[in-house]
Amino acid sequence: MDTSIRLAQEPAADALLSRSPLATLIGMLLDQQVPMEWAFAGPHTIASRLGADDLDAHDIAGRDPEEFAALLSAKPAVHRYPGSMAGRVQQLCAYLVEHYDGDPTNLWRDCDDGREVLRRLNELPGFGKQKSQIFLALLGKQLGVRPAGWREAAGAYGEEGAYRSAADITGPETLAKVRAYKQSAKQAARAAKGETGSGTGGGARKPAAGGGRGGAKPRG
Repeated sequence: MDTSIRLAQEPAADALLSRSPLATLIGMLLDQQVPMEWAFAGPHTIASRLGADDLDAHDIAGRDPEEFAALLSAKPAVHRYPGSMAGRVQQLCAYLVEHYDGDPTNLWRDCDDGREVLRRLNELPGFGKQKSQIFLALLGKQLGVRPAGWREAAGAYGEEGAYRSAADITGPETLAKVRAYKQSAKQAARAAKGETGSGTGGGARKPAAGGGRGGAKPRG
């Protein structure tokens, strides 16, 4: 079916996402600790630097790791952590080659159970439960892949009109709605943490070592 994805908010990058399931899957992998548009523009940048108009899992998996990391690290870098993310992209592609003949659509083709698609996504390198649920919601909401129970399997991300994640973004207006939701969720989390801390007693609270961020790792 015809799809028009607007996650990168850049015509050439979105055109690649719209025609290439592998590009969309890699964009989802990159979508952590960087702005969403930067992450989903990454597949187009990678393809351009490879001199290709699409991405191929066999090709990426077989490339020299140091050379591939250098390709992602060249300015402007594909990600805030281009070296480590280059390794994750290659691991993802190698897994797809081994288990799905390099074709990500084999993850969901001929599968009529949303929970099974979620299980398969969750087995991908770099994909934890949240990322898998968001991608499942993206499949259902924007790519027409709707196995039975997909909304339930995707959790809150599968709800219609939720505007919680990349699955709900179709342009600048919906991007603003998703950003507003995420900001609200962060504020609520900070408020809840403050309320919990205020009840501990025993004198003034001390900040967490390293500001609470120094050891953060990319989410799966």
